[in-house]
Amino acid sequence: MRLRWWLGFALLCLASLLVGARQMAWSQLWAFSGGSGDAWLTLTASRLPRLAALVLTGAGLAVCGVILQHIVRNKFVEPGTSGGLDAAKLGILIAMTLVPSAGAPGRMALALLFCFASSLLYVAIIARIRFKNTVLVPVIGLMYGSVLSAVAEFYAYRHNILQSMQGWLLGDFSRIVQGHYEMLYIILPVVALAYLYAQRFTVLGMGEEMATSLGLGYAATATLGLVLVAVTVSATVIAVGAIPFVGLVVPQLVALYKGDHLARNLPLVALGGASLLLVCDIAGRLLIYPFEVPIGLTAGALGGVVFLVLILRGRR
Repeated sequence: MRLRWWLGFALLCLASLLVGARQMAWSQLWAFSGGSGDAWLTLTASRLPRLAALVLTGAGLAVCGVILQHIVRNKFVEPGTSGGLDAAKLGILIAMTLVPSAGAPGRMALALLFCFASSLLYVAIIARIRFKNTVLVPVIGLMYGSVLSAVAEFYAYRHNILQSMQGWLLGDFSRIVQGHYEMLYIILPVVALAYLYAQRFTVLGMGEEMATSLGLGYAATATLGLVLVAVTVSATVIAVGAIPFVGLVVPQLVALYKGDHLARNLPLVALGGASLLLVCDIAGRLLIYPFEVPIGLTAGALGGVVFLVLILRGRR
């Protein structure tokens, strides 16, 4: 089964390299493999960086979803349904207006801070209310995110950057070229740490009392998980914009077929997240070829449909 998953992922990567406004053939690449020619430049400066950004973003967001689901103990939670993406947007906007000379690192730092703070507040709200109906947890998160999004849009309107914000923060990989995506490599240590702490996150999902009785530092582990989520979300929003529902759809599908063993399933979750974004990106490039639909729209449409199906299934 895993061999088939990896083979499918490899075929998606190959399709991502070949699909685009500029037609490319392998004969062109072999002919210019010495490092010159338009085809080789397109591959190395645009297609390969875009492929790397897609894989890193998909894997990181899927792993973030798993971590949040274990912290909140709800399978319908991910950065897009808990306010994390909207808080990162607000942090970026404030960095753009208050410290415009800070550049991408400064924006990422403020986005990380806002995302972490909003996640802490969301976890505290959920823990205090103690919903009996699991469907209400992501609904509260969507309402919470809507408030943060409204604040961000009002802030952008007051500073006359609303139009640029709507275009820049919509998930889009078309602007990814060599030299403008490398911050996404910070997702690699995030995924590695998530794998190392997979057993602890599994215990975390049993609840605070059970985790404490088993000798786990609940607060420290939950804080580490929220930091990993904030780092990933802030890096992806800075580099490619907001992409919702990846962290919700992929963990659900993997758990459906493979169970809830986090240490065993985490590589499949990362692989599934990367594969989902590749499918959405290829679809976006083909729907109105040679133009392109931003991946924030294709991923949001697909994720939204699956999210509704999962909620209806959960209610039954």
